[in-house]
Amino acid sequence: MKLATLNDGTRDGQLAVVSRDLKTAHLADGIASTLQKALDDWSFIAPQLDLLYQTINSGRGHRAFEFDPANCMAPLPRSSLRVAGASYLQQIERACKAAGSEAPANLREAPRLYQGASDDFLGAHDAIVLAHEQWGIDYEAGIAAITDDVAMGSTPDQAHLNIKLLMLVNDITLRNLALDEQAGGYGFLQAKPAMACSPVAITPDELGDAWRGGKVHYALRCSLNGKLTGQPHAGADMAFNYPQLLAHLCQTRNARAGSVVSAGGVANKEVKKGFSSIFERRNQEMIADGVASTPYLLFGDVVRLEMLGDDGKSLFGAIEQTVKQAEARKTR
Repeated sequence: MKLATLNDGTRDGQLAVVSRDLKTAHLADGIASTLQKALDDWSFIAPQLDLLYQTINSGRGHRAFEFDPANCMAPLPRSSLRVAGASYLQQIERACKAAGSEAPANLREAPRLYQGASDDFLGAHDAIVLAHEQWGIDYEAGIAAITDDVAMGSTPDQAHLNIKLLMLVNDITLRNLALDEQAGGYGFLQAKPAMACSPVAITPDELGDAWRGGKVHYALRCSLNGKLTGQPHAGADMAFNYPQLLAHLCQTRNARAGSVVSAGGVANKEVKKGFSSIFERRNQEMIADGVASTPYLLFGDVVRLEMLGDDGKSLFGAIEQTVKQAEARKTR
């Protein structure tokens, strides 16, 4: 299935089922009003959503309408839990090398996770609105899993069954603020503004054989101002898969329905596929040339992130965002 949340002026929007080709949609109002409500009772709700999905794919949806990604909120506009992992360890290794330090010796022993703010996710076409370019605005292209209830103590095999949906994410990072937060021994908080999500979230079966081993085996295309900056392969060099991330998260706690778990910016060992963030490009420039020359995002820049299937068609729809300066708040 492919699911979206349409902006109806409420906090959680209106759940819709979207056709496989992303051309038409149908409100799921007779089944579940929001994605969170669907996830809360997934085993009962999902078959009804799937039946509607089959109906609109066959062209028989009596209330189907043209799907407009620009009218989408994040598939799950807010969540009780958002966790980000570092599954692409070559990204950490390159950052350490660029800084003239050694990567942690235990880097590959267990996943690294941090809990991020989850009360406000951006839609795929929402602007990146921030006050200062000097904060070091960066995009970070990745993939996130959305779960139903995951029990404490779940093994990776058990947690695998709890992955209900996948979506693309732009985990926007303010690199210069991140340095300050890390130096202070805390974070990330200010360095991680609202994360943006693809127009639709999809069930793993939509990927066919490209969903195997708890990984997505497609390239993630990243563009800046219309120029391709990277298309790293999401499955090639992923050290910890999504079931492993979930099992690690749930060693000491339950993760409730609607938990969002991302695996970090997609990165490959070889740099010829390009990069999923400016941070990675700058690290490679430091390693090769001794100086980072690529600037972080400027107001007016446009970031586009997308994943294409074997047929060359978009799987999740595209994240396409413009960086804009926040208006100064008026004082009384």
